[in-house]
Amino acid sequence: MNTNQIAHVAALVGEPARTAMLVALMDGRALTARELAEAGRVSAATASRHLGLLVEAGLLVLERQGRHRYHRLASPEVAHLLEGLMQLAVRQATVSRPVVVGPRDAALRQARTCYDHIAGRLGVAIAAHLLEEGAIVFDDDAGGRVTGRAQAVLAPLGLAAQDALAASAARRPPCRPCLDWSERRPHMAGRLGALLCVHCLERGWLGRAQASRALEITPPGVVALRNWLGVVRWGEVTG
Repeated sequence: MNTNQIAHVAALVGEPARTAMLVALMDGRALTARELAEAGRVSAATASRHLGLLVEAGLLVLERQGRHRYHRLASPEVAHLLEGLMQLAVRQATVSRPVVVGPRDAALRQARTCYDHIAGRLGVAIAAHLLEEGAIVFDDDAGGRVTGRAQAVLAPLGLAAQDALAASAARRPPCRPCLDWSERRPHMAGRLGALLCVHCLERGWLGRAQASRALEITPPGVVALRNWLGVVRWGEVTG
């Protein structure tokens, strides 16, 4: 990749309306052009031009279902790029004035989706628990590995990690650290991160908030995840 290509991608991501559209897709969903136009606060025609450029650059993919057309992030690598930019933006934000955090911000900080895995305090607590129990090892920013301990550690959640990982897409690392923009500590991405997120949603332990990346921890989820993480670490999630 030459410098012109890098500059081209940076320019595409750096336009505010396109940035808003990309961030709106960070929960892993596919959205229509109209929904993304609303996210970017631009007209339908302007949104169409923006989306065409993002698809052409390989940042988004277009999916057709009958008469409907949906856009989603092209890959986990795109989500990783956006999460890294969000982290940098938070670091550079001024701290001279106190920031008033609203209810939505509080929900996002507790639990949210980062593309297809769990982020926020819950995601960080899950990663810390798996590391402490020796179920995963983070080698570096690009990857990690799932150990033989994972099966026993994840069994209380009803997740057969090794079987599920073997059946999932092998081109992604089994796990990797993803620096959390709100907590400044890593949560877990990769195949195991995605499987754990899907598992919690399917069990009804987590629910998606409407028009937000926030994840709601349901009463059954409180019981299951608190018992698994332990009272002390659960306090980090709810505190």
